[in-house]
Amino acid sequence: MRREMGKADWNDMFQDNPDCTGIGFRNKRLTQRFLPGSGLGFDDRGFTTPADVVSGPKIKLFFIQMVRADLGERDIADLPLPVSIIATDIGTGERVVFRDGSLTRAMRASMSMPGLMTPVDHQGRRLVDGGLVDNLPIREVRECCNTEVAIAVNVGSPLLGPQSVTGLLSVSAQMVNILTEQNVSLSLSTLKPGDIYIKPDLPGITAAGFSRNGETADRGRVAAEAQAEALARLSVPAAEYAKWRAHIEGKDRPRQRDDEIEITGLAVVNPKAVERRLRQQIGELLDTAALNRDLLRVYRDGDFQEVDYALMNLRQRNVLRIAPVEKPRGPDYLRMAVNLDASLLLGSTFGLCVAYQRTWINSLGGELLASAQIGSDQGIGVERYQPVEARQQCFVQATTVLTRRSARVFLGDERVAEYRVGTGGAVVSGGVNLGLIGQARLGWRETRRSAKSEIGFSGQLPQIGAGTVNDGGVIAAIEFDQLNPLHFPSRGWDARLHHYDSSSQGYGRLALDLRGACPLGDYVLGWQLSQTLSTKGNLPFYDAAHLSGFPNLSAFANDQLAGDPASCLQVARRTHRRAPAALPERRPAGRPGPGGRARERAFRSLSAHRLAGFHGAPTVWADAARAGLPGGGAFHHRLDQRVPLPGHGMSTPGRLNGEYRSAQHEGIPMSLVFRTGCPK
Repeated sequence: MRREMGKADWNDMFQDNPDCTGIGFRNKRLTQRFLPGSGLGFDDRGFTTPADVVSGPKIKLFFIQMVRADLGERDIADLPLPVSIIATDIGTGERVVFRDGSLTRAMRASMSMPGLMTPVDHQGRRLVDGGLVDNLPIREVRECCNTEVAIAVNVGSPLLGPQSVTGLLSVSAQMVNILTEQNVSLSLSTLKPGDIYIKPDLPGITAAGFSRNGETADRGRVAAEAQAEALARLSVPAAEYAKWRAHIEGKDRPRQRDDEIEITGLAVVNPKAVERRLRQQIGELLDTAALNRDLLRVYRDGDFQEVDYALMNLRQRNVLRIAPVEKPRGPDYLRMAVNLDASLLLGSTFGLCVAYQRTWINSLGGELLASAQIGSDQGIGVERYQPVEARQQCFVQATTVLTRRSARVFLGDERVAEYRVGTGGAVVSGGVNLGLIGQARLGWRETRRSAKSEIGFSGQLPQIGAGTVNDGGVIAAIEFDQLNPLHFPSRGWDARLHHYDSSSQGYGRLALDLRGACPLGDYVLGWQLSQTLSTKGNLPFYDAAHLSGFPNLSAFANDQLAGDPASCLQVARRTHRRAPAALPERRPAGRPGPGGRARERAFRSLSAHRLAGFHGAPTVWADAARAGLPGGGAFHHRLDQRVPLPGHGMSTPGRLNGEYRSAQHEGIPMSLVFRTGCPK
């Protein structure tokens, strides 16, 4: 057991989300779209919030693997030594003792710290950490074993100092410690003169110090050896001990094969949705490590509070019983998203989005998502997603949206006009889920746009004018996402290819976006390559490629850089688990970054790479981009206004040229743009 505990990654164990490469593609996109943890369940009783910070599916599956459940379900009553496990009924405060039943379920219930880990539902009770009522169960030992001598080992955590109680988790831990110390004192008062009391020295090791399990065990050994003389009184002859030990260890049992796989306990979710994630086949030896990974994928589908399994002998057959527990909140959810954006050119913008999501409308897993956004931009939308078979590989989807947003026109770095653009549209498509890594879609899009001048000259917005534009055509897309984790990834890759063929406006738009990340020691190297071009005709203003704004060329305001064709290469190095790549830190004049003044270095190449960053700051980025408009025109800002760098003169009129532009804020270089294909 100590070996298995030492090999476990306890930091990962208390993170419910498994490796993001194992999350279904649609769930990835929804998780990226809305705030994590914002899914409030609601029904006719009102809203239901999560009752925990950690649900603990990895912990439960680890227990199952550690007690060798692949050899069959471990029942407490069948163990070679009498075992009692204490839990607390959080509803009544009563002490609950497990003397029979599932060993792993009792283990999981007895460690559910209130407010941190999900309580375990058992026989109509909600069970949490037994330490709240009996952390040193001396009375249970006497009742269960009728023992003459009790050996009590007190491993309770010492109380935290006042300076250490600073947040929600530390307050919860201190609350549990106080309750624990009170019942431990009561238990210690029942010790008799012949009993043995062992108290390991555990300063600095708290109830959350699972990663220090080896050190804790060593301290326990030292404390036990200090009581060697008292323990020696209980010793027996070596031969008798060897016989007892052989009985305890038992005989090695062979791994079992499953004769049947059974999925039980589901009221809303279709069992086929669970079955599609399982690679275990009937008649194969049970592979607990692989099954644990598959069940974590089941959990991350978002429908379950916990996942469990047991290998049981029923009707002379080995039955692998999969027993996921559906969330008590849902299948209706309220989700939220917030957008805050600030720039020197445009000031601040904000947006608040609230969405209603209903899952499992039918047995195939149909979903409805209705959303509304208020703020600088407004909009409403309704999306209907419907798998066409139980394993949810193929689907159809219909989406309709109404939005109002600002479109800005720039001349160089100056915003000269702003329009309010209203858009209404609908998309109907069908597609295929490519396992867990991607999705392919084909469909038809209809859009209607209108624009009204709000700031600047009152002329017409290019290619929309004073009236409306109706646009319709075929859309096709294929996307893959293997970035991990979903937010601020440290490894993996992502690829997206989109094509739109407008039959009414006579243009085609092809967009390719490639992203990747890989760890380099304490840093993460991230990169992004995007290319957008017209496959026929010219891209209109409203459907051009945009290179500026977060998370692209962050030194430029939204809408400041747009074109056809347009490409962008970004490379970023950032400290692990810090700000996203390609997001430069902006500082007021006279306030250099940590470690010294801002420094710049530029080198010239065909792709016009530029490295710029703050000396000693956690982020270093490189941006390269192109934005040109065939035919000599330009929208959003005039591309024939050139700012030469040293050694680069102005290009001669009438020929293709390469030009550089260095964007600065108070003398601090922010990014570099390379633009080609724009004759004067």
